[in-house]
Amino acid sequence: MSKVILLNGSPQEKGCTWAALNEMIPVFEKEGLETKLIHVGNKNIRGCISCGYCAKNGKCAFQDDLVNEIAPEFETADGLVVGSPVYYASPNGTILSFMDRLFYSTNFSKHMKVGAAVVSCRRGGNTASFDALNKYFTISGMPVASSTYWNQVHGFTAEDVQKDLEGLQTMRNLARNMAFMIKALSDAKEKYGLPDIETDSFTSFSDGK
Repeated sequence: MSKVILLNGSPQEKGCTWAALNEMIPVFEKEGLETKLIHVGNKNIRGCISCGYCAKNGKCAFQDDLVNEIAPEFETADGLVVGSPVYYASPNGTILSFMDRLFYSTNFSKHMKVGAAVVSCRRGGNTASFDALNKYFTISGMPVASSTYWNQVHGFTAEDVQKDLEGLQTMRNLARNMAFMIKALSDAKEKYGLPDIETDSFTSFSDGK
């Protein structure tokens, strides 16, 4: 069975971000996908220090949080949904630190896993946050799932989000699209195999020219 991991990057366990992600779960399950919702926004997660430990040991040097615990689940998952509230027109710092370390410390291929970003805000800053989260996917060869509007909900509380009918509709459509992509990519992988990836060229201009 295909699996989707949903990360709640909000400090609030059942706040606006949770309400958005929770709207997607019944759709995934109806489509036959296994889901796991993980709350990371309330953890003490420090940023990556580029120490190189993960390159030698296959995991992050820090044992202070969920990064090494979730990495094996991410490796076996077919899709990843990352949800965050908007802080100063940017994702929550905790989820950014988590994503930096999760993506940097894992050397398994993320190619053709489906990614989706979800953001929640009271009013503004949503599209900038949405853009920042999507970049983790696009640098990793992960197709990005879209919906019928930006993947966002509005509100100050989870109860407010329940009034954002278009936002909730967007979440359900996102889940349907993501489930379709996961199934289609699974079929294509069996029929055609995964696309080849070239890795020989690395532009660094080390000669200073």
